[in-house]
Amino acid sequence: MTPLERYESLVDDVEAFRAACDRPLPAVVRVNTIKATVDRVRTALDAEGVAYERTDWHPGVFRLPDDSPGRNWPHAHGWIHGQEEVSNLPALVLDPDPGDRVWDACAAPGSKTTQLAALMDDRGLLVGNDNNLGRLSALRHNAERLGVTNLVVTNQDARNFSLKPLGGGGGGDGDDPRGVDAFDRVLVDAPCSCEGTIRKNPDAFDTWTLDHVHSVAGVQKGILRRAVQATRPGGTVVYSTCTFAPEENEAVLDHVLGAEDCRLVDFDAPLDGVPGVTEWAGEAYDPSVEKALRIYPHHNDTGGFFCAKLEVGT
Repeated sequence: MTPLERYESLVDDVEAFRAACDRPLPAVVRVNTIKATVDRVRTALDAEGVAYERTDWHPGVFRLPDDSPGRNWPHAHGWIHGQEEVSNLPALVLDPDPGDRVWDACAAPGSKTTQLAALMDDRGLLVGNDNNLGRLSALRHNAERLGVTNLVVTNQDARNFSLKPLGGGGGGDGDDPRGVDAFDRVLVDAPCSCEGTIRKNPDAFDTWTLDHVHSVAGVQKGILRRAVQATRPGGTVVYSTCTFAPEENEAVLDHVLGAEDCRLVDFDAPLDGVPGVTEWAGEAYDPSVEKALRIYPHHNDTGGFFCAKLEVGT
């Protein structure tokens, strides 16, 4: 059984699902509102002769049918950023306010991090963390090109993330009072088996194994638990992946719901999808995982995606 065949029982239209997975993924850019408006970007692309199509669900997300996102001057100047269409969703669901304290737990290379900064009007505190030091260079580069100034970059294992270094203090009574006790909002766009990226990475299944799915699910559980612990009471955590596997999606939510004081909440999604699944491979999950959203490639002509919104207990 191939990875795609594994999920046919979960899909509403198997033929459309398989056909969409075989098509190349459209190139998409997001307007960076820190540096430009949607109208200024449209004018610039028109002047450069760059064809684009506005998506029907977000005015600042364009498809570029005949061009690469990075081959024009608006991209070089940070007016736009290449970002897969469906990956714009989790930051919008998190919906941070200017002045919030926000943690992006798995931030590199920074597409969602810089999107969060724009949603925050580049104000407040945005902490972009990644455990891969090499990937952080891409995060820093993208933040600089896009004009982000409210970002603090950290290099920690998100499962054991410590708030203390953010204050600059050395511990004890001398801790810097600017330290963060808890975040208002946290994004966990977790490392995953990347099954939903098959349209962008046709070789994604070449090294796929079920053992890897189970292994990465353990990491995801640890990261999401730490995210809930690091969020203030009443705060929000968004969990997302680009995989179809329930082991990495609903099972992770089910585990954290049983281990931490949090609950899944409904959210309005601008993209089509289906509810999370409550049963898989002989396992039953908390019924509230239906509040999560599964997006398959044929729903919106995008990659595959999973997104859920949690509220931390008060």
